[in-house]
Amino acid sequence: MQDVGLYIHIPFCKMKCYYCDFPSFSGKEENMIPYAQALSKEIQNICKDKNIRSIFIGGGTPTYLSLQGWIILKEAIDKLEKQHIEFTIEGNPKTFTEEKLKLFREMGVNRISVGLQAWQEAHLKSLGRIHSLQEFKNTYDLLRAYGFTNINVDIMFGLPNQTLAQWRETLHQVISLKPEHISAYSLIIEEGTHFYNLYEKDQLILPNEEEERQMYEDAVNILKENGYNQYEISNFAKEGMECKHNLIYWSLENYVGCGSAAHSYLEGVRYRNEENIEKYICKVNNENNAIIQKHLNSKEENMEEFMFLGLRKTKGVSTLEFEKKFGEDIHKVYGKVIEKYIKLELLKEDSERIYLTPKGVELSNVVMSDFLL
Repeated sequence: MQDVGLYIHIPFCKMKCYYCDFPSFSGKEENMIPYAQALSKEIQNICKDKNIRSIFIGGGTPTYLSLQGWIILKEAIDKLEKQHIEFTIEGNPKTFTEEKLKLFREMGVNRISVGLQAWQEAHLKSLGRIHSLQEFKNTYDLLRAYGFTNINVDIMFGLPNQTLAQWRETLHQVISLKPEHISAYSLIIEEGTHFYNLYEKDQLILPNEEEERQMYEDAVNILKENGYNQYEISNFAKEGMECKHNLIYWSLENYVGCGSAAHSYLEGVRYRNEENIEKYICKVNNENNAIIQKHLNSKEENMEEFMFLGLRKTKGVSTLEFEKKFGEDIHKVYGKVIEKYIKLELLKEDSERIYLTPKGVELSNVVMSDFLL
């Protein structure tokens, strides 16, 4: 039986946030039930001969799916081969209900990831979030009341008109809630988003590069002082509370994705599902899967991915693991690049690991792109 991580995509949102370029849609509520039915079918087909190591349900806003939709999904998930695994569901404040939380507990969900993004009402509004700060606090209390002992909170820096003081306030206030995990992302202006249109018209006042670098540095330092270990560029956790599912991606291990626009990586083959919700439902119902693209990675592509995904982790990549996976000495393949960045003090090598230095993390895009063969 093959060990895999399982990602499940729920594409529905009440409203699209202004910065979001994920494959998610608002105003599609009438598709929720047919989607849940098709998704259940796909999960059963794809996972029937797999041993599930972790489950992560993302989106969209998974918690916006109707209770009826969740009941349908639960039936498929209950049948999976899984034991004592990390099981995460993402959601936004205002979309968690007591009925859904009760159902999640019955399904075996033991980790919740909540999107907050900022502590200030003005920023929540300007980002197009559907909730207020108070609604976030209520949700957080509700999760604790339902016995969830592994909670992640998502926050963002580099927001329009965001000051350093506001970012620090967000960090300190979130820390005061004592979540087990904090993800701190830098805002990226993506094409096709509301923010991109504003940016093109010069209507978005963003922090400059220096301020953004300072915000990142503050996140790393303040979180460290408060007992959160940085284990990946944007992810910080209390001892032993790292997200096991995401570590599967960053370590180039096998995972399957179910749902519209979901991706899979199995034995060096990458698969991609249909993104359009209606077409996805039809495809699963008629063909038992929704795959629209398959790509067999070359050895070079696997090496590249191993490096630039692995270097996201603070412990970096293992030189022994590289040799075991590819039958090659990492220095034969990447010697020049490794040497170059060690000299520039952006990479470090010791006890059979190669990893980014703090300065290297700030310039990670430059370093990682050099590992493309």
